[in-house]
Amino acid sequence: QVQLVESGGGLVQTGDSLTLSCAASGQTFSLYVMGWFRQAPGKEREVVAGIRWSGGFTYYADSVKDRFTVSRDNAKNTVYLQQNSLKPEGTAVYYCAAGYSAYNYNYWGQGTQVTVSS
Repeated sequence: QVQLVESGGGLVQTGDSLTLSCAASGQTFSLYVMGWFRQAPGKEREVVAGIRWSGGFTYYADSVKDRFTVSRDNAKNTVYLQQNSLKPEGTAVYYCAAGYSAYNYNYWGQGTQVTVSS
């Protein structure tokens, strides 16, 4: 079992930056991938970014490419999502997820709210 706890959400203005954190605990040694997803009111959940737990591979949704950066600190069992140049359409609940194989997520955090005011 793996537990995920997100933090770092909040209310920001358009153009601001924000960094989300996801602390993983439990059987993290066998994890393959960590990802960030978001769900805006009335919309489907969508992938934002992902990173291989061992490093060396990341992916991003086209809508956030060049503005968001996903990284991980294995010593702290923590994954980060650095968000720059935030836009109002980025308002959503952001979820951290973890999985044992590529693009297959087995565990989810409780989510953290990000609100971007215009």
